[in-house]
Amino acid sequence: MEQTLYTRLGGQPGIKALVDDIIEAHMTNPTLGPRFLPYRERPGDLDAAKAHLCEFLGAGSGGPEAYTGLDMVAAHRGMNISAAEYMAALDDIMATLANHEIDDQTCKDVLMISFTLKSDIIGQ
Repeated sequence: MEQTLYTRLGGQPGIKALVDDIIEAHMTNPTLGPRFLPYRERPGDLDAAKAHLCEFLGAGSGGPEAYTGLDMVAAHRGMNISAAEYMAALDDIMATLANHEIDDQTCKDVLMISFTLKSDIIGQ
């Protein structure tokens, strides 16, 4: 039987480690840093953002987590995220998956899912 995406991402501990590294990559990314660096000054907001992302990835990949955050349109409303920012975020995600030695098929699955969310994120 094929493993769920959740299992292939390492379950809850694997997803938490991925989220920590993805957010750190966003903070150091010249395109995304201006949006993410302010979180360093608001640790409670950073923790909440990471928790929501862990829930989102866990629930969306077949895990037992329940996502309690906003839908993608509402979560990104007013942010006016550009296509360049979206692609920079995807680059960070894919690089993080590679750094965690996630297999190619799992990376492709994450990329495919990410592209299905594109219109809910860009330009909101």
